[in-house]
Amino acid sequence: METWSNRSSTDDFVLLGIFSHSPTDLVLFSAVMVVFTVALCGNVLLILLIYIDPRLHTPMYFFLSQLSIMDLMLVCINVPKMAVNFLSGRKSISFVGCGIQTGLFVSLVGSEGLLLGLMAYDRYVAISYPLHYPIFMSQRICLQIVGGSWVFGIIDGLIQMVIVMTFPYCGLRDVNHFFCEMLSVLKLACVDTSLFENLVFACCVFMLFLPFSIIVASYARILGTVLHMCSTQARKKALATCFSHLTSVSLFYGAAMFIYLRPKHYRAPSHDKMVSVFYTVLTPMLNPLIYSLRNREVMGALRERLGRCRISIQQ
Repeated sequence: METWSNRSSTDDFVLLGIFSHSPTDLVLFSAVMVVFTVALCGNVLLILLIYIDPRLHTPMYFFLSQLSIMDLMLVCINVPKMAVNFLSGRKSISFVGCGIQTGLFVSLVGSEGLLLGLMAYDRYVAISYPLHYPIFMSQRICLQIVGGSWVFGIIDGLIQMVIVMTFPYCGLRDVNHFFCEMLSVLKLACVDTSLFENLVFACCVFMLFLPFSIIVASYARILGTVLHMCSTQARKKALATCFSHLTSVSLFYGAAMFIYLRPKHYRAPSHDKMVSVFYTVLTPMLNPLIYSLRNREVMGALRERLGRCRISIQQ
């Protein structure tokens, strides 16, 4: 870390960003900031509702609160810096700052991907074994699932951050992205990084397909359970509980696979930047909306709190 501190004063990176100062890009920048604000408010509100309302003190909402914390951190590590650079005209980021941004981003993406996978297992237990649900998803198991997701992501982020930032960088340090995205930073290294990039690709495959396999297996079992249900109403209710999670999974994994599992010759910086905006800004905004607008318990808790606030104001 001392070496990094010594290098940071002279070895700043330059984030080229995603917007110019044309009228069109000013409109797009304003739209991104609106989405960022909605994501910020939506996730904070959902976390508070889950924390203060006893009806939401269940495993599913505990996992959802952790997902919101991850989304909140994900938008906060990238968007504010992008906004400051755009508005001030200064595009530099320190060597240490770039390393921290890279590590946090990898950690949060890894943690969120695994948590989404394990949330599918939670839905499987809730639908297939409703009477045993409190036993199979006890507080201890829930804490282990969440703790494992965080630890898995943090270890992966630390390893990749340390390796990326120990490569020598020379010449122009222009990162063709709006944050220190690992693959974009590696392009600036003075040495051959192909071996490490292949290892990163293998790691991404593992990190994406491990939770994805849990999701596929869980929903295959859920489908089997639903097909054996006699009541049409029970089938609809079971599928409705899975809809929000499947939507979040599709948004997250679709964007992540597009970015990290494409062959090199199909990659274009402009495409990567646009998709990165999608899953670092848009997805964190959509998740609280997806889980609240179609959820009677969350909407009921929100109406109750708003009603209490209205009554206290009137008094």
